[in-house]
Amino acid sequence: MISSISRVRRLAAATAAAGALLAAPLATSAQAATAPATSAKGAFMMNTTTGATLYGKYADTRRPLASTAKIMTARVVLTTPGLDLDKRITYKQAYTDYANSVGGSQAYLIPGDRFTVRGLLNALLTPSGCDAAAALADNFGKGSTQAARFADFIRQMNAKAATYGLKNTHFDSFDGNSPIRTGTTGTYSTPREMAKLAQYGIKSATFRDIVNGAGTATAIAPNGRYRYYSWKNSNLLVRATSDGGYGYPGAIGIKTGTNTPAGHCLVFEVTRNGKTVIGVLLGDTSTSRYPDAINLLNWTYGSGAAAATQRANTDPIPDVLD
Repeated sequence: MISSISRVRRLAAATAAAGALLAAPLATSAQAATAPATSAKGAFMMNTTTGATLYGKYADTRRPLASTAKIMTARVVLTTPGLDLDKRITYKQAYTDYANSVGGSQAYLIPGDRFTVRGLLNALLTPSGCDAAAALADNFGKGSTQAARFADFIRQMNAKAATYGLKNTHFDSFDGNSPIRTGTTGTYSTPREMAKLAQYGIKSATFRDIVNGAGTATAIAPNGRYRYYSWKNSNLLVRATSDGGYGYPGAIGIKTGTNTPAGHCLVFEVTRNGKTVIGVLLGDTSTSRYPDAINLLNWTYGSGAAAATQRANTDPIPDVLD
């Protein structure tokens, strides 16, 4: 009897220890010894060439997304059946009012100007315009009122997340400006699932072209004349050092995000020497976000990641056209 109790206690202790390990950041013994520390609450790095996981820190813990949610906003638009990227959409004051109401970043679009869908995607992804997000949601959602169209667009975002198998991802906004909440509401994901979403996004030639540089749009003003917009990319990895960026070699994108609930977030992709990696940082700080990304990238392209045990991705991302 005493022996049985002892075995039960040993089993309970082992189970508790296993639970503690599951709660810890994902890392192999080699990674733990060599991988750089990050200030982000959650982080993930994957080799998209081989589908291998390179690094993880609380990779499966839900976090608020801020404007990195706009990757899915763009994805819904770009996968709309019969999409015409040159279709003109009239920008309304209501979209600026929305962006002001949430205190979101803006592309500062002028009411009455008529933008192409492509131009609005530039305004959405490059300067991270919540005003552009509202315009796209209102025009690609269905319903008889703006509120109904907004709600339908968010429904489409969640439907696509389900299609992609993102079980820990949910949206209740089209621009990432909602705090994470308990239950099934909120805009949140995990570092691992955001990397997967980024894989889907970056396979779109249109998306890839936009996030890789400065943004531009040519709108038709109410007087019939052309108005030209240009924006610097909010992602300092892709901006040249002469333009206030880091100019990281091989950087392609993808998206920044910052608000109070989420902290400073970054989803990025880099290709060097035939090796492409996607990284995600959620809940970082204003001073650490880019240094953390660069340290992880330097480690990834150095000997550290090569020495780490890599776990194959068994759910590869298919080619996607738009």
